[in-house]
Amino acid sequence: MVWNGSFPALYPILDAAFLADVPERADFLRRLVGDLAEAGVGILQYRNKTGSEAGILVDARAMREAADERMLLILNDWPELAVEAGFDGVHVGQTDANPAEARRIVGPESIVGISTHNEAQLRAADAKRVDYIAIGPVFATATKENPDPVVGLDGVRMARAMTCKPLVAIGGITAVNGVQVLDAGADSVAVISAIFMRGSKPAILAVEFLRSLGIIRRDA
Repeated sequence: MVWNGSFPALYPILDAAFLADVPERADFLRRLVGDLAEAGVGILQYRNKTGSEAGILVDARAMREAADERMLLILNDWPELAVEAGFDGVHVGQTDANPAEARRIVGPESIVGISTHNEAQLRAADAKRVDYIAIGPVFATATKENPDPVVGLDGVRMARAMTCKPLVAIGGITAVNGVQVLDAGADSVAVISAIFMRGSKPAILAVEFLRSLGIIRRDA
């Protein structure tokens, strides 16, 4: 999928914890990504904080195969593996690879995103060669062991006033409050547990989320 500079309103993040104990992992990933693409998801990030490089690459290649050209794929933390797997870009945190180094590795045409959590980090990110800036946590979240302080909707508004780059909001966002986050100035809402819950059907939840954001008509 060719990125045109605008971000899909829904940005799911698949954490490797969701794949724990999944049999035939590569086949499961192919089905999952294919179903999400069919549901209308236009971008997906894969985050694996504990896996080996070899294991992450196997997962990423299965995802790329299933997504083909229908979906942008972003890899968290690993610019080298993003290139090897044919992903469309990489996302880095404040303690991960430097955005300039990530850009050097993935090249000028790939997507580089960065996480921010306060005004100083936002200001620094806006001056870097990144394609989008994530701000959060907007609301309280349980997906990180030591989350940064909640920024709230006011933090999203502050971020919007500070940058013209695409703004991705993350942290505690649900189908109930997602529209409020977009109204506060975010271009996209990143979600993890709202879609990838144990025992859930992510593609169905993605469709429901897209409907809640007005991307898909409720009668569709």
